[in-house]
Amino acid sequence: MEAILAVTIGALIGSGIWLVLRPRTFQVIMGLSLISYGVNLFIFGTGRLVAGRPPVIEGGQALDPSHYADPVPQALVLTAIVIGFAMTALFLVVLLASRGLTGTDHVDGREPPS
Repeated sequence: MEAILAVTIGALIGSGIWLVLRPRTFQVIMGLSLISYGVNLFIFGTGRLVAGRPPVIEGGQALDPSHYADPVPQALVLTAIVIGFAMTALFLVVLLASRGLTGTDHVDGREPPS
């Protein structure tokens, strides 16, 4: 399970970096989104990859933290998803405004040669 998660995180961040290095604004925005998703998976994975463990501690039981899921990474990732969605929406609005003003979404304002 950990190997699949590590490969997925690596693929997301690697693809995101490749897209960030592209000359088109939309590709840069998608690259930043992929990097964000990779980091979210990394943070989520720090909360231990276990299944079947209760997320809430019930009263009156012996307290052994290894029997419970860690809620902090889950809360951090949920917050990051909401903020990331808002930032992506803002980036897309700025992209549309920039494209309307310049007529292209190329970073330096010129169309690449065909």
